[in-house]
Amino acid sequence: MESGKLRETATAGRVLTGPRARRSRRGPLRTRTRANEPVPDEPLAVVAVGSTGHRRTALLGALLGTDVLLPRVPNGSFLVVTHGPAGRCDAYLPGYRNPQPYQVDLPDGGPLPRPPRRVELTLPDPLLRHFGLVDTPDVGRLGPAGVRVVLEAAGRGGVLLQVVAADRAPDAADLSLLAEAARAGIRVFFAVTPGPDGWTTWPDPGKVPDAGAAETDSASAAVAAHRAVLAAAVPALADAAWFVADPATSDTAFLRRALMEWAANEGLRRASGNPPVVPGERRTVRVLRDAEGSDWQDRLDRDARGRAHRIRQHIALELANIHLRCVQQLVFGGGCQGLPDMLDREVLALSLDATAGSESAVTGLLDDALTRVFGEASDEGVRRRVAAAVRRGFADHRAGRDLDRMLLVTSTGGVATVIGDTAVAALAAYPADPSAGSVLPPVGLALSNGCYQFWRNPRNADIGKARSWLQRALREIDLELSREVARRFEAVRLGLGGVLTEAVEHGVLLA
Repeated sequence: MESGKLRETATAGRVLTGPRARRSRRGPLRTRTRANEPVPDEPLAVVAVGSTGHRRTALLGALLGTDVLLPRVPNGSFLVVTHGPAGRCDAYLPGYRNPQPYQVDLPDGGPLPRPPRRVELTLPDPLLRHFGLVDTPDVGRLGPAGVRVVLEAAGRGGVLLQVVAADRAPDAADLSLLAEAARAGIRVFFAVTPGPDGWTTWPDPGKVPDAGAAETDSASAAVAAHRAVLAAAVPALADAAWFVADPATSDTAFLRRALMEWAANEGLRRASGNPPVVPGERRTVRVLRDAEGSDWQDRLDRDARGRAHRIRQHIALELANIHLRCVQQLVFGGGCQGLPDMLDREVLALSLDATAGSESAVTGLLDDALTRVFGEASDEGVRRRVAAAVRRGFADHRAGRDLDRMLLVTSTGGVATVIGDTAVAALAAYPADPSAGSVLPPVGLALSNGCYQFWRNPRNADIGKARSWLQRALREIDLELSREVARRFEAVRLGLGGVLTEAVEHGVLLA
């Protein structure tokens, strides 16, 4: 493209940028964090989504401005690009304690036993010092479980970048994902890329196209058409920012600048909301005079059992929904060969729900117990002190040992256990910051290599056997995950009980 034409397109990007979206608080996906709590100091990331043919991966490569093409990853895998030495690309496979080398010059990274949950690429590009980039699977392949995984990543990363092609109307899957993002309060940017015929929009039977329109006007028309559809379908995103971008010419200057401005503001907001030392963190906290004779211990025991029971009920309900969706996929979708991909995505979303629900319940358990013992609602400083003491106390109780464990579904329908924080870290589609201050480590759940090798074999195409295996596997997941939740809450109950017993005996919080 000639330089004048490039400036014209860039100017269009500047003019078409909509009003800056309101900075929203974190949505309900992160249920462990309340609106008045500081945001964990997790790395900023831009999570890109879009349907097939919208040139999403090419746009992310153009944002980086490097000569290195982003690697193609297997369908269903996430690509996470962070700052680091060039040339390092690793695949994280459930069941392996360490990442496996990902060969970018081979299809799907070479001979891997199963698709990785994520592929991490490090590049020395300066933009990645401000935020990471996450390329997600095509929206049409996500399904309900995949949408939850993407929105959880966007909620932690901070922003969702929706990439749409000028010549394709938004489909139902795109609009559904954006509606969920709006309900979760996630910041959304839009980038419109040209189609194969330039900035031509999708056919509109009620409008005769103007063959003499300038390219800038065509880009404006494409953005206007998309914005009209979005405003009608998701009114909450009517004020979102829009940009035109051409990956073929690396014309992403205004989008890049807007993302860097967002990262600077969001980084300051997170840092100010999560200082290294919370005010009042070391203040003296005295217990109630009648705390020793009260029934706080019995109420703590009942509360812990009740919250654990509610989590297990939620897991059972979700597993029933997973069974229904997987049976539909078996009968009306991709058959037995598509079962491992779908079930692995479903159990990933389930593990995220179980992790967030458990952390939220533990936070409520701490707040209620501290209020009964100290007579006041606990502030952030006190909560941090008690949570750190509870985590340290896990090693003193049998129930609290080896909480970093992964549950791996085997080809026989059973569930195996792999212990270790590195094994659990390989399960994430988008990795979490281990220093985010959670009381409990994440719940890990995935399918083993054997499940993929067995059901992708053309000889194992009996849908009846697949349904029996699925039912057996989900039953084992229910049992093992329920045991794991009960064990975690027992560890928290014992640890919190020890901290509060010590405080009641001495009259002040010693943690």
